[in-house]
Amino acid sequence: MSDRSKRITLKEAAEIVKDGTILTFSGFTIWRRPMALVYELIRQKRKDLHLIEVNSGPHSEFLIGAGCVKIWESCWIGHELYGKYGANLARKVKEKEIIYEDYSHAEMGFRFLAAASGMPFIACQTSLGTDIHNPEYDMMGRAGLRNGSNPKIPKKKYEWTEDMFFGEGRQTLVPAAKADVAVLAVQQVGEEGTVRIGGQYFTDPEVCRAADITIVVAEEIVPEEKLRHQAQLNNIPGFQVDYIVECPYGAHPTGMFGYYDVDGDYLRNFYATTRTQEGFDAFAKEWIHGLDHDAYLTKLGIPRLLTLQASRALNFSTRIKRGAK
Repeated sequence: MSDRSKRITLKEAAEIVKDGTILTFSGFTIWRRPMALVYELIRQKRKDLHLIEVNSGPHSEFLIGAGCVKIWESCWIGHELYGKYGANLARKVKEKEIIYEDYSHAEMGFRFLAAASGMPFIACQTSLGTDIHNPEYDMMGRAGLRNGSNPKIPKKKYEWTEDMFFGEGRQTLVPAAKADVAVLAVQQVGEEGTVRIGGQYFTDPEVCRAADITIVVAEEIVPEEKLRHQAQLNNIPGFQVDYIVECPYGAHPTGMFGYYDVDGDYLRNFYATTRTQEGFDAFAKEWIHGLDHDAYLTKLGIPRLLTLQASRALNFSTRIKRGAK
């Protein structure tokens, strides 16, 4: 057991993410996003964040709408069936308030794999022949950001080579996705930082290793010896985690497999009301500013949280009315 406790508060976790931080996240679209910490970043008025993600979702839409983001690198953003596209990103791009950098989904995954493996780049054939590789769409290059002043921003968006080993033709070289901070939302973390993720773990192990600092926001902090009873179920070792935060319902309104479902009504309302900046500001005034996480849960109310709560036998809520033919 380390002499230094890794446990910090939500507010302290947000203070680690400084203005201009290159930030990445756990989860996938509307699952296991660290929303409680995102809200706290907005309350602390963080600026000029550089988000780099395998895929995006509500967490980034909140940060972008709040004016916290300068650069967004990913392949997609939205709320799945609760709001097909990211209206806040679309608005900020149209108004030229944000720099966006588009890669394919697979390329983003490969970029994090490269960083996690300690490699500066990785070769793939993804997106060959598509307009994604059009040099006109190198938005960070056009903004003059590939000048080497930031060692984590690659000097080129892409490079190409021929396969000299097996003769399998043209290969795309994509740069590693290097982050300053990774924030993970998970079900359980041990006192020393061992992470156990229920359900799909997506690219969490890669984004963790791609970042200089990893913060884990967990539904529960549990004794390490309990996690060692079934060590094969653990996903990330403690030495790769720098800080841990215990925060029940910390991923709401996104879902936490086995604990609670996605709050579809909340996301639909967010999508419908934040297509304008005035709408976003009103939403943030009601749901973010002036609240802490406990007050946020109180505002949601016990009946709503109980409706979302998952059956521990089935891993999903049996109280939510789902679609019918």
